[in-house]
Amino acid sequence: MRISAKADYAVRAAAELAASLDGAPRTAEDLAATQQIPRKFLEAILTALRAEGLVVSQRGLGGGYRLARDAAQISVADVVRAVDGPLVFVRGERPSELDYQGPAAPLIDVWVALRANVRAVLEAVTLADLASGSLPRDVRALLADEGAWTNP
Repeated sequence: MRISAKADYAVRAAAELAASLDGAPRTAEDLAATQQIPRKFLEAILTALRAEGLVVSQRGLGGGYRLARDAAQISVADVVRAVDGPLVFVRGERPSELDYQGPAAPLIDVWVALRANVRAVLEAVTLADLASGSLPRDVRALLADEGAWTNP
């Protein structure tokens, strides 16, 4: 599974907004500089996040972007879906919509299980978790396995 640059940048920018003191608006320029994200790319991402109701924008002096609701109510999955769509696709289709035959038929179950696990992690972690640096216990438990940090 690959996480797109767009999704990575979106989550990083959203985490910055979650960490903003008193929910004060942050400019795209500030977010881009802080997280080393190309500004034009970030502006398109922020537009997508605004269209999905995750951020709001404020024009004028002191304007910028802020989260549309409490950071504890926005999961990493929400942000990824806002910019990339469904979390797991196989050849552009949802795993549950695939149709394999013969020995490959159980592979659908593998893809659906993968999607369930991706959801379990990304829906469990909120922007508030990222901003506080405290991940949920179940996610931290996955990190305890040394194999999680290496590629076979």
